[in-house]
Amino acid sequence: MKGNNDVFRVTAVQEPPVFLDLEQSVEKACRLIAQAAREGARLIVFPETWLPGYPVWLDVAPGAGLWGYAPATAVFRRLFQNSVALGSTAVTHLQQAARSARAIVVMGLNERDGGTLYNTILYIGAAGQILGKHRKLIPTYTERLVWGRGDGSTLTVVDTPLGRLGGLVCWEHWMPLARQAMHVQQELIHVAQWPTVKEMLLIASRHYAFEGRCFVVAAGTVLQKRDLAHLDLALLADIPGGADTFLMRGGSAIISPEGDLLAGPLYEQPGLVSAEIDPQQAVDGRLTLDVVGHYGRPDVFQLHVNTKPHKHVYWPDSEK
Repeated sequence: MKGNNDVFRVTAVQEPPVFLDLEQSVEKACRLIAQAAREGARLIVFPETWLPGYPVWLDVAPGAGLWGYAPATAVFRRLFQNSVALGSTAVTHLQQAARSARAIVVMGLNERDGGTLYNTILYIGAAGQILGKHRKLIPTYTERLVWGRGDGSTLTVVDTPLGRLGGLVCWEHWMPLARQAMHVQQELIHVAQWPTVKEMLLIASRHYAFEGRCFVVAAGTVLQKRDLAHLDLALLADIPGGADTFLMRGGSAIISPEGDLLAGPLYEQPGLVSAEIDPQQAVDGRLTLDVVGHYGRPDVFQLHVNTKPHKHVYWPDSEK
């Protein structure tokens, strides 16, 4: 496996964003990146759509899926206005923070592209460069009210000085063919982004680590109803519970290539979940299992991945 053989520190950030406020959330992200770097982190991972927040109302707010329901439309409008356009000032600030911290940053964000939002992982290098992105292939259940679908062009694994780094979002970890497409790209570290890492989601993360013989950073957000109080949005106010009610419980963890917990899970409190990574452990595990090598059967099973970007309109060269 390519990359560094030295031990290094990775951190999952388990903090609430300033919910649906992009500018303040970016400022908070930059502070957290600096804090994690001071504590020695060379890879810093944020949860699913941390910027500017996971659309938790889809799961817990009455009326969230009703057609023509004005409170639901108002929340979507706020999300859309505070989502991230790649190349924007928000991304520039994150790049500057990564460069100052000399750390790789993996950010989950609501990406705005034209009139559609996407659930996106953005990879930023320690020199502040954009390494790549991944868009969630299929939004889960009610998430389809908010996000569009990604395509195979962003089944991304990137080279870093620490080793090969990739990631999937939430229920993509239950797409066997997506997992195999990632495994063949030889990840050393896999980012598993979740809204909150419930028990079954932690099981999926540990399974991925064992199957892929890689380290997994499972990142989830902790969010209480009090974290929505600054927003004058009726749909959010209608969410059941008091200020102390947890809407997302965190659960972030760091997992070894044997599926063992190196740190976490941390529940119902904010914090930085960190662990030391020894790349040689990923090599050792391949003695017994390599699902795209000696433990595969290409004579029986083959996977074809379409990595071509899918566009709605293709303009002939003569019309460009």
